[in-house]
Amino acid sequence: MKLAEALCIRADLQKRSLQLEERIKSVAKIQEGDEPDEVPEDLFAELHSTMVQLQDIVFRINATNMRALCDGIPITQMIARKDALSWEINILRNVLKVASSRESRYSRNEIKYVKTVDVLELRKKVDRMSAELRKLDLKIQESNWTVELESED
Repeated sequence: MKLAEALCIRADLQKRSLQLEERIKSVAKIQEGDEPDEVPEDLFAELHSTMVQLQDIVFRINATNMRALCDGIPITQMIARKDALSWEINILRNVLKVASSRESRYSRNEIKYVKTVDVLELRKKVDRMSAELRKLDLKIQESNWTVELESED
């Protein structure tokens, strides 16, 4: 199985666990005299089985990402870089919103705000980082379709 397939399975198991949570919550408390639509113990057993499968697939994905190299770099390291870039870009975009917003003054007596960051330069930096993020993401996605998932040893 390719790494990309395992990632799809992981996503399906995560969705399944959220669906099971909703189903369990819907039968966890009912009106006196009513019967639950489903047996809570059966749902708990299904949830546990789903979590065991999820644990296994996550372990195998992580083991694969540690072993597999893309351009001589472990995929895990590339994912860490991608996550860090995403966080930094998000923070810089939030700073840009504040720095580039217009302040309305109704009279000269009101407080005047001045920018302490170069908005144009910051936008260029965010654009460069975003381009790096896209390239990195494409490399990771490409490797996901070529790398075999670690076995269940």
